[in-house]
Amino acid sequence: MKKSLILLTALCGLFLASCQQQDAIPSDDEILNSMEASSARSAASSDTITKQKCKGKLTSVEITSLAASITTYINTNYAGATIKFAGKDEKGQTIVGLELNSVRTGLLFDANGVFVQKLERFGEKSKLTKVEVTALPASITTYITANYAGFTIKRAGTNTDGNYIIGIKNDTDHKVLRFDATGKFTEEMAIPPHTGQKKKR
Repeated sequence: MKKSLILLTALCGLFLASCQQQDAIPSDDEILNSMEASSARSAASSDTITKQKCKGKLTSVEITSLAASITTYINTNYAGATIKFAGKDEKGQTIVGLELNSVRTGLLFDANGVFVQKLERFGEKSKLTKVEVTALPASITTYITANYAGFTIKRAGTNTDGNYIIGIKNDTDHKVLRFDATGKFTEEMAIPPHTGQKKKR
């Protein structure tokens, strides 16, 4: 009886470990969301309005931690929008990148959560144009094979600057990489937390 109990406990442990590992495997949709969020973060950081009115680098913040005044403004003026990125600068100002009916909009709020203005070029700079994995430059696939062993390219796209945004994954993790228009590696992009959340009324 004791042996049976030990065996049952061991089997349960293996089952739970297997479930946790399966849950950890990122889906293709999660990878695409991460790519879009990373692109939105980059677009928000490099926008002309951000550069003029914000101080220092933007730090990603949890969408659930946004001030009530910000979520109220978004719910009132962009009902049903999906927030792709939210971040704060060193002065406490908040930038939010959202998408509604395939239109991307960047918004700037002051440190009190009061709306200031829209970002100028967020919409165009955050948009990705799909690229088939088989059509990627050889330099990109070669770099990923050499430097990200065990990872597979799942999604790829280009932004308006011609940079390649690549989503890769292995059994437990996923990453977003950026390459320039020539296919030269630029950076492993930061993935904002809790991407793709919709704000409800």
